Amino acid sequence: MIGAAAPIRARRVLPGFTLSLGTTLLYLVLVVLIPVLALILKGAEIGPERFWQIVTSPRTLAAFRITLTAAAIATVFNAVYGVLMAWVLVRYEFPGKRILDALMDVPFALPTAVAGLSLTALFSANGWFGQYLDAAGIQVVYTIWGIVLAMTFTSIPFVVRTVQPVLEDLDTTLEQAAMTLGARPWTIFARVVFPAILPAFLAGSTVAFARSLGEFGAVVFIAGNLPMKTEIASLLAYIRLEEYDYIGAAAIALVLLVFALVLLLVSNLLQIWAARYREVK
Repeated sequence: MIGAAAPIRARRVLPGFTLSLGTTLLYLVLVVLIPVLALILKGAEIGPERFWQIVTSPRTLAAFRITLTAAAIATVFNAVYGVLMAWVLVRYEFPGKRILDALMDVPFALPTAVAGLSLTALFSANGWFGQYLDAAGIQVVYTIWGIVLAMTFTSIPFVVRTVQPVLEDLDTTLEQAAMTLGARPWTIFARVVFPAILPAFLAGSTVAFARSLGEFGAVVFIAGNLPMKTEIASLLAYIRLEEYDYIGAAAIALVLLVFALVLLLVSNLLQIWAARYREVK
């Protein structure tokens, strides 16, 4: 009788668990946790009274208001545009589809400073688009609409790339069944498609909002950086650093960090919800 062959163990492509985990944790500590911890400790040195005085000053509050308002407008636009673009890329076949799909990743690859310079050149009073808008009495550069434009450009891919794979995996037989029951196209989208993509849609929109809040390079050129008018929070923190006001810069940066962590938590909770929703389906 021939003895049973020993089971063949799959060869690991990467090193063992201990080495892999240790390397990733070391990278996480050095690149992410230590800078964040340093910012938190620097903010803790300020003291609650001085911290509150800095973050509630008129100029700082105006910077936060402008940042949040512009980021919210950009997110609303990207939420609608992202769903439409994902729908087009998934549900239709047309010449140049691969090129259009690749263009969605341009904001990821393009340096934000280059994006800001390009947008400023296009929408300035003598730019390709700006000359027509200026003739109609619409000014984009050096206004909040320029900030919205820059934030929109840099955060466009997040909703598209989050919703797109969910649409690809969506069972179209549900839509066909609704159609046979007499449902109109908008009803099918509202009652069948949108509930299925809602978790991914919310997660993508949250990340796009967080990305807009932290934008700097694309905004700094097109906004004009006018205090109380077009000065965003990240730029104000940078100005405080140039003035050697490290305490003021740390206080503003700490508030932005809190916003980022809250949005990150919301995004992760939405992704967990999306995973559970797909398991139930």
